[in-house]
Amino acid sequence: MKQKIAVLGPGSWGTALAQVLAENGHDVRIWGNLPAQINEINTYHTNRHYLPDNKIPDSIVAYTDLAEAIADCDAILFVVPTKAMRSVAQQFAATVQNKPVIIHASKGLEQDTHKRISEVLLEEIPETHRQAVAVLSGPSHAEEVINHDITTITAASTDLEAARYVQDLFMNDYFRIYTNTDVIGVETGAALKNIIAIGAGAIHGLGFGDDAKAAIMTRGLAEISRLGVAMGANPLTFIGLSGVGDLIVTCTSVHSRNWRAGNLLGKGHKLEEVLENMGMIVEGVSTTKAARELAQKLHVEMPITQAIYDVLYEGKDINVAAKEIMLRDAREENEF
Repeated sequence: MKQKIAVLGPGSWGTALAQVLAENGHDVRIWGNLPAQINEINTYHTNRHYLPDNKIPDSIVAYTDLAEAIADCDAILFVVPTKAMRSVAQQFAATVQNKPVIIHASKGLEQDTHKRISEVLLEEIPETHRQAVAVLSGPSHAEEVINHDITTITAASTDLEAARYVQDLFMNDYFRIYTNTDVIGVETGAALKNIIAIGAGAIHGLGFGDDAKAAIMTRGLAEISRLGVAMGANPLTFIGLSGVGDLIVTCTSVHSRNWRAGNLLGKGHKLEEVLENMGMIVEGVSTTKAARELAQKLHVEMPITQAIYDVLYEGKDINVAAKEIMLRDAREENEF
């Protein structure tokens, strides 16, 4: 059934998901607050800052006016940076006139509150202005999805029917969706893998090889699982698409801005320089701080996250941080 959907956030991932929806026959609008970018999408059907080599479907209409973008929509897809999620949700709640399904495809933890994105959306959008909230997450790069590379990800909601609704919206012959009801696990895996990707990039930048890469990914997954379970997640989620799947793709690809940031740090660049030249949000930097604080609150041991925090926020030499992890006290592999 054809649905009317507004995508809030015209970055690379929002644009790629808008294309999937448009190609599936839905009425798709995309909203952003930069007039030049919105004009480019409507006039040239490109979004060159984020996806310079691609055209997007002519049927996608872009707006700077939020009320126009969301009018009478069946579903709203939030794809804005974590730091902007609460303010955009507030704007939406003050504007919406009906009760759409709420979906988000962003990955991070809110600073200070340490809340997952769905928690922020549930807080800011009252039940009178929405139906269920669902999460779309998994191993995916916008640069590949927009070129129809085969991709499989997860739609998660505590309301299974909402997850199935999202599955139906997006699924086609190159974009496969599985459902899940473990929202905590899916969102936690999505957020925390960005921290490990910074570490994996740093390992590469320092000149280490595949052994080190396997080590940081495997032990990183153990950290993600420990914190996720302490938050209430199903441990099985972390061996699925939004856990190990997302971790693999983010820790091994040059498409990953978190990996690229870590790689530059490993090569000796300063964090401020890396972030200034990246041109896009590196979610793993802020997530590292939030996850470290949350781990301390929940008494969960996360040595890789702590080491990356020390490099990012305390100025520790990255070579020293790597060696200190290797010299930690001996442990059993399956300690939890």
